[in-house]
Amino acid sequence: MRFGDLPEWALKLCGLVQHAICCYDVMCPICNRSTACPHEDQKNSPFPPELLWREPLFDQMIANSYQPGEGICAHVDLLQFEDGIAIVSLESSCIMHFTHQSAITKGAQCTQQPCDTIQNLLENKTDHNTDLASKIPVLLIPGDLILMSKEARYNWLHEINRKAGYQIWNGEEIPQSRRISITLRRLCQTK
Repeated sequence: MRFGDLPEWALKLCGLVQHAICCYDVMCPICNRSTACPHEDQKNSPFPPELLWREPLFDQMIANSYQPGEGICAHVDLLQFEDGIAIVSLESSCIMHFTHQSAITKGAQCTQQPCDTIQNLLENKTDHNTDLASKIPVLLIPGDLILMSKEARYNWLHEINRKAGYQIWNGEEIPQSRRISITLRRLCQTK
């Protein structure tokens, strides 16, 4: 985990993330065009301008290495971080599940690692269980960038359960190898 002055490679990564967001292109639902759309207000950037152009964009970085079978429990990143989180997923494909906080019920203990990151958001509940149907799976391949802001950042939990039988996509189990995750965030400014 690194705070403040990020290493040169991480600063370059922040620049690449910013560039990727700026080049993000979305299809307009009105005219079905992605460029030269006359309905600019219909287009959405993954990060709103006030996040995209803040200085610095990120000032905290964590790099994690996960071996096959290791993952991360359902959580929302700590509220000590500002809105706007970027995650770069490297080396191994995996399924990341998103669950809206309203789908969480009191129940089973997390089996991946402690869930203390949702304590403030979910009234200090660390036990939770969700209906599998309420989880939205997202296939991540090496090099994918996950961006979370606004509702996605504050109201949706994300998790990766890499235990045997949990990494299924289109009926096929995804082969697991070491996975590297680089998360970029910005600490809330103290007054």
